[in-house]
Amino acid sequence: MKNIRNFCIIAHIDHGKSTLADRLLDATGTVTDREKQAQLLDTMDLERERGITIKSHAIQMEYVYKGENYILNLIDTPGHVDFSYEVSRSIAACEGALLIVDAAQSIQAQTISNLYLALENDLEIIPVLNKVDLPSANVEEVTDDIVDLLGCKAEEVIPASAKTGIGIDEILSAIIERIPPPKGNPDESLQALIFDSVYNPFRGVETYFRVLNGEIRKGQQIQFMATGKNYFADEVGTLRLKQFPREVIKTGDVGYLITGIKEAKEVKVGDTITDAKSPTVNMIEGFEDVKPMVFAGIYPVDTEDYEELRNSMEKLQLNDASLVFTPESSMALGFGFRCGFLGMLHLEIIQERLEREFDMTVITTVPNVSYHAFSNKDPEVPILVNNPSDLPDPSKLNRVEEPYIKATIITKSDYVGSIMSLCIEKRGEITNQTYLTTERVELTFDMPLAEIVFDFYDRLKTVSKGYASFDYSPIGMRQSHLVKVDMLLNGNIVDALSALLHRDNAYDIGKRICEKLHKLIPRQQFDIPIQAAIGAKIIARETVKALRKDVTAKCYGGDISRKRKLLEKQKKGKKRMRQVGNVEIPQEAFMAVLKLND
Repeated sequence: MKNIRNFCIIAHIDHGKSTLADRLLDATGTVTDREKQAQLLDTMDLERERGITIKSHAIQMEYVYKGENYILNLIDTPGHVDFSYEVSRSIAACEGALLIVDAAQSIQAQTISNLYLALENDLEIIPVLNKVDLPSANVEEVTDDIVDLLGCKAEEVIPASAKTGIGIDEILSAIIERIPPPKGNPDESLQALIFDSVYNPFRGVETYFRVLNGEIRKGQQIQFMATGKNYFADEVGTLRLKQFPREVIKTGDVGYLITGIKEAKEVKVGDTITDAKSPTVNMIEGFEDVKPMVFAGIYPVDTEDYEELRNSMEKLQLNDASLVFTPESSMALGFGFRCGFLGMLHLEIIQERLEREFDMTVITTVPNVSYHAFSNKDPEVPILVNNPSDLPDPSKLNRVEEPYIKATIITKSDYVGSIMSLCIEKRGEITNQTYLTTERVELTFDMPLAEIVFDFYDRLKTVSKGYASFDYSPIGMRQSHLVKVDMLLNGNIVDALSALLHRDNAYDIGKRICEKLHKLIPRQQFDIPIQAAIGAKIIARETVKALRKDVTAKCYGGDISRKRKLLEKQKKGKKRMRQVGNVEIPQEAFMAVLKLND
């Protein structure tokens, strides 16, 4: 055990985490020249294109230091705020962390939130100043920022460049010298933490775990404590680029487990694996079921593809257990699914993967969050509202509570005013303002989660010219004055465009949706009224004018009554047409609601 080191890499998006992992794999000889490629641990095409890590990955390296052989287990973590639970479980499986800070961008919001997670788990932090070879790098200034943040000495910060390979040997020796070997008792009964799982279509779910106490052997009967189910360990082994089967994985080491499980839901990240015959008494702390934060409806463009969409979603769920979906139907769109996502990035990625991997073209409705509604009949028991149509009748409604978040924004001091006005417009309340340096400010707000679902992130980047970084964590439910705004087309409610909004913003947003739909809905042979309504009260209206044939063209001269007769006849026909007419809503109309400010 004394020669094992388990560590993860934490950083803000785009600070060079995946590139540094590539350099560490090169330096330890884990990959051959044939296998080398950029972002080696990012296996999805989407991850490579966007330059983000979506799934966490684990890999084992061997390194000889001062004549001794060491085993280094690197557990890579996703960088985006949507995947923070996965990051917390990866951190719990380690004893140390490399904290990477970009020398040109300095410390960002995500860096700080992941650092706090690591400090809560008592990890040894090794600060790395990456991208020191860039012409825009402020090495001294950013080193001072790291020293202020961590309270370490300036000499402990390792200057490095993952692109050119500067400082890689220093990082490896720091991992061995500074990170403590794993603690644990090999003689106790098995206790292992699941920090990730992937689905293999041929072998079922592969579970990645870290053994805290005891050992796990091939063929042993094991138990997953959160689900209480027993399985046989068909195969255990260590993770290199390929899997290496072993007879036994001992205390302190990281490995994979194959039990032939076909359902990804049965393997929960953060669960404890133990021996079925002599189970451990304590579960590993910190386990929680992943809670979706944002809900949206996903519908097939052609209703006949419903079953195909269901199969695609089930296959996708095998690879991504945090996707939750239930069937629902809509008057406007037919049959589809109500899906729960971790955040807006997660929603985008699922939509893109459905299109790429399964060739499904889908319509996504307006995303919203889940609310708690309380009725007059039983004002203590909350009714969960994931869809605006689930909201009880206003006459029976006692109150509605919505989820609030604590938002942390780090920005240059020049943009404080514009960011504050954006957050106040989004019903945020400022709770703290700290100057990290004379140039950089940390702002803390309490704001409703629903307000950041739409276009908050894009607008934040716009008002700060790309300099602000944003991170959030949920802080519970608060009472709010919410109303359900319905959109009516030709007098019919389009349930897929309904939204729950704060009463103060309802008129403004209703008016903007009407204007947006007015531009996007094609003209028909009859007038189409577009209305926004709260209950029976219409709050905004636009009309798409009819395409008209010039019926009076053949009347040259003559009496006015001839023309009027023809116009009246046309008017009657248009009225009859409007009663039976059906309005087709283009896909862009559903997406346009998300981009009201464009």
